[in-house]
Amino acid sequence: MDNKLSIKINIANRIYPMKIERNSEEYIRNAVKSIEDRLKFFEENYATQDKQDALAMCLIEYASKFEKLNDKKVLEDHGTKDRLQALDLILSENI
Repeated sequence: MDNKLSIKINIANRIYPMKIERNSEEYIRNAVKSIEDRLKFFEENYATQDKQDALAMCLIEYASKFEKLNDKKVLEDHGTKDRLQALDLILSENI
């Protein structure tokens, strides 16, 4: 059975057909709602010339949040790696 689902999403008054995993539909639809909400915010609060300007601002906002999360994960993973290496050393010395 094909696990793909065909959907159409509307962002900035444009329709985008997509084929997605069935278990991703809720995440995609939530993301679209979030994007539409941010677009509305930018259009109402900034002097945007058109939808493209608001989309660019939205993209910058989300990309910077993504980068921040990735940086945080790297820092967290780095601490975990150090602890695992210390445990490995202790185990190696006692075996």
